[in-house]
Amino acid sequence: METPELWEKLLIGVLVVGLIFLFRPGIKATWERSKQAKKDWAGFLLPIGAMVLFIILLIYMARNH
Repeated sequence: METPELWEKLLIGVLVVGLIFLFRPGIKATWERSKQAKKDWAGFLLPIGAMVLFIILLIYMARNH
């Protein structure tokens, strides 16, 4: 794969900066709402814990088969 030319790198940089300015108001509003939101760690940790247990079960079944 070829390395990008200078003008391609500049174009990508301009597009990234444009996207940041385009999405900045939405990101700022979401950040403010998340600061005021109720913290729900159980809703976050329960699915992750279930996934870890499921993976451990799969490993156990694969080793004993």
